[in-house]
Amino acid sequence: MAVRMKLKLKTVFVLYFMVSLLGLVYALMQLGQRCDCTDHDLPKDRTISRLRGELHRLQEQMRKSEETKQPQKDPTKPSLPTIFVITPTYTRLVQKAELTRLGQTFLHVSELHWVVVEDSPHKTPLVTDFLLKSGLTYTHLHMLTPKERKLQEGDPHWLKPRGAEQRNEGLRWLREDRRAQPGGDDQRGVVYFADDDNTYSLEVFSEMRSTQRVSVWPVGLVGGMRFERPVVEGGKVVRFHTGWRPSRPFPMDMAGFAVSLKLVLANPDACFDGEAPMGFLESSFLQGLVTIDELEPKADNCSKVLVWHTRTEKPKMKREDTLKAQGLGSDPAVEV
Repeated sequence: MAVRMKLKLKTVFVLYFMVSLLGLVYALMQLGQRCDCTDHDLPKDRTISRLRGELHRLQEQMRKSEETKQPQKDPTKPSLPTIFVITPTYTRLVQKAELTRLGQTFLHVSELHWVVVEDSPHKTPLVTDFLLKSGLTYTHLHMLTPKERKLQEGDPHWLKPRGAEQRNEGLRWLREDRRAQPGGDDQRGVVYFADDDNTYSLEVFSEMRSTQRVSVWPVGLVGGMRFERPVVEGGKVVRFHTGWRPSRPFPMDMAGFAVSLKLVLANPDACFDGEAPMGFLESSFLQGLVTIDELEPKADNCSKVLVWHTRTEKPKMKREDTLKAQGLGSDPAVEV
């Protein structure tokens, strides 16, 4: 019985081997033969052609959809006037924090050119690197304030005019640069003086964009008051709401006005007087440009506060100084 089972298994194995061998030989013989695959290719070609047509149709639909979402710009529509923002800045512990807050506000404003002027004998690495990474259109300048005009440690911030030399340097660059551009003195634009420690609503930039000569608006948290503002009657500025020397020619804060670029270019001698008495710096610039009757009230006839004269508290470094005396101060290589 066992012998018979062995014979049957052997026979099955031999038959399986022979069939496999014959199949292999047949396959090898077919490799050299031509095959008429026309009948097979026709359905495949039709499928490819249909898919190509469907792809083309979908591409057309996508193109038309994009045109609907993003209509073509009207070439006859004038571009927005550029706002040139001149900002004086100086080295201090909170400088980068101030510039970061201001720069990230400007990122939301169309057609803005930031002119940053350092109170320094040279451009500092901190401001250079910051501006390079800011994503803004900018010009980086420097102009050192003469020693006799600088505030000393412990002096009140109102004792001497600040930023006059830096603002004048920004105006000098602006006049030279714009006159070298097509259009010369007839270019559209707005000039605004934005300190690096103030807070600005985006709306204030929309308001100033249409400035024809000098536009004005309220400033909050300034002069020891909730706000200062031009008082408007019948669409005209008639006086100023201020708590200190309202008899000044223009009793306004620097953040409360903007000037048209044409007016700045047409008056090459208009500048800030670094020797001006306390509170008269703005007047020293505006007196040669405009009269009170010509001021253009913005912000809903000067009834809305869109800019605030904020100040960052000077950081107290007592613990830092203690650790530094022990040789354990913060790593000076880390930029703050």
